[in-house]
Amino acid sequence: MTTLIQELMNQASVGGLLNTTSIKRFTPAEIRETIQSLVATEQMELANALGDAGLSLYPHSEDMLAICSLLAMTNQDWPLSVELLEELIQVQGDNTPPFTYVMFVRALRCNLDPMRALQVVKQGLALYPQQVELVAEKLALDDFSESMMPTAGYQH
Repeated sequence: MTTLIQELMNQASVGGLLNTTSIKRFTPAEIRETIQSLVATEQMELANALGDAGLSLYPHSEDMLAICSLLAMTNQDWPLSVELLEELIQVQGDNTPPFTYVMFVRALRCNLDPMRALQVVKQGLALYPQQVELVAEKLALDDFSESMMPTAGYQH
């Protein structure tokens, strides 16, 4: 059990609320790892609360943006996930890994924005042309956009 989890459990046992002052002494990486542990043990309320606290303390941290975007996806909060992933890509810049692009494309699709998802998948493929999941997302989005095109015999 991590030190942060022990601290959270101690606060909870005395009826305390999540205290950002005590969380502030932990790094974004430690907070991310703790959130991962909480999710693995299905303590989602605490994971979400810790994510919110960590994001308020470290709003531009790659660790916090990444884990909180995944939490948002788990909670099916697609607009929040899109917002956090967009910020993450801005923070990562040229070092954005393919996984971030894949998650961003999926969040955009779930947020019912396939055209933007297609733009993002093309961005990702420009950097990682052989990345299998990005290629698969592009094919799926291409199929979707073709199915949305009017047929040749269509009259209005």
